[in-house]
Amino acid sequence: MSKKGFNVEEHKLVPKHEIASEEEREKILKKYGVEAHQLPKIKSRDPVAKAIGATSGDILKITRESPTAGKVVVYRYVL
Repeated sequence: MSKKGFNVEEHKLVPKHEIASEEEREKILKKYGVEAHQLPKIKSRDPVAKAIGATSGDILKITRESPTAGKVVVYRYVL
């Protein structure tokens, strides 16, 4: 299979990644009482981060499907 034309976001094992809006970012940081750099990290060169255009300083909202917990939302700070 050629890598050209492969979309990592469509792979069944890759959860949904979104860049949090400025409004959502403020809510996340306030809710958890942290600064952005205190969130778990993800590198800007991560394949999904690159695919969605994430840059250093962004916060990614990652939504995972779980057979036991339903939907699980986690956040990552882009380095």
